[in-house]
Amino acid sequence: MSYNLFISHSWTYSDAYEKLVNMLDTASYFDYRNYSVPKNDPIHNAPSTAKLREAIRMQMQPASCVLILAGVYATYSKWINIEIELAQSMGKPIIAIEPWGSEKTSLVVKKAANRVVGWNTNSIVRAIKEIC
Repeated sequence: MSYNLFISHSWTYSDAYEKLVNMLDTASYFDYRNYSVPKNDPIHNAPSTAKLREAIRMQMQPASCVLILAGVYATYSKWINIEIELAQSMGKPIIAIEPWGSEKTSLVVKKAANRVVGWNTNSIVRAIKEIC
C-alpha cells in the first residue's frame, strides 16, 4: 500500500524537512507519495494570501494524512496554523513529529495532532500506517 502524505514545513528550516523525507525514503516496506509544496513551486509566489491558501488546499487535497514538524518555530508560523485548519476542515489526520533532541516543541501542533511521535523512522511509519 502507498500512502499519500502532505508534509508541512518551513523553508527556513528545510534541513529538518529534507531529513524527514530521507527517513521516509529509506524506510523498509514503506511506499508513499509526497504532496508537499516544493521549495521552487510557484505557489510561493501567489498574488495574495487567499490564493496561497487555496493553492495549499489543492496541494493537500489528495493526501491521506498530514505530517507536521512540531518544532517551536511552528507555534509562530501563520502558515502552519493555516495548514492545520485546512487539514482539519478536510478531515485529514495530523501526525506531529517532535524534532530530534528538541527541548521545546509546538503545543499548537501537538494539540491539533491525532498522534504525536518522536524523531524516529519506525515511530513515524507506524503512526502513518495506523491512522492514514
